[in-house]
This record gives sequence, structure tokens and C-alpha cells, in this order.
Amino acid sequence: MAKKVQYRGKTPEELREMTADEISKLLKSRARRSLKRASARYRKLIEKVRKAEVDEKREKIIKTHLRDAVILPDWVGLKFGIHNGKEFKTIEMKIEMVGHRLGEFAHTTGRVAHSGPGVGATRGSKFIPLK
Repeated sequence: MAKKVQYRGKTPEELREMTADEISKLLKSRARRSLKRASARYRKLIEKVRKAEVDEKREKIIKTHLRDAVILPDWVGLKFGIHNGKEFKTIEMKIEMVGHRLGEFAHTTGRVAHSGPGVGATRGSKFIPLK
């Protein structure tokens, strides 16, 4: 049996029909405050998303540097290019991501894999014969 995908007891269809005030009541207080005090850059991103929804191009990637933007239910199914300081990481929005921040899904630090010491790494490695 497939698991029903919901956000706080609401299906994606119900969320799309809700007004902004009704949606904000479902969010946690920190996200609600962020939406209420939205900066000009955040409002510009919301307009950019609305424009992308109207174009109906789900393949189009919406690039942004706003890592602190709260993910809204309208954004589910869209692809975002979230800047991690070096490049844009492409993330597809899912219903489970609603209420979180964009930056939570594009990590800024990578994994470091250390190998053995190379020639010249330590004083003792000076005497390792080269092949």
C-alpha cells in the first residue's frame, strides 16, 4: 500500500487551494515570521516562481542565491538551482520539504577523502624511493 503524501494533514491539492494566510498558519512560527517580514529579494523570488508556474515549464530551473527562503506549497514539483557558494545545486521540491529553508537541501561543504601521505608530505617521506 502506497503512503499518502501530506503536509500537516493536508494533501498537495488542498494546499494549492489555500490562501497565503491559511498556509502561514500551518507553518512553524519561525517560517511564519520569515514570510511576514519578507525582504524585497524574497518577494522577487516569489514573483519569479509564479511566472515559472504560469509558463508551465516544469523543466525550467529557477536559480537563486536565497538559501534562507522558506519553501511554500506552491513550489512543489518545481526545480530550483540553489547556490552553495560555488555552483548551483539542482533540487526538485517535494511536499516533505514545505516549511524548510532552501539552503537545507544544498550543502555548502563537501566530503573530504584523505589518502595516504604523498612525497614531501612529511620529513620521513623524503626517503621513500620513487618507482
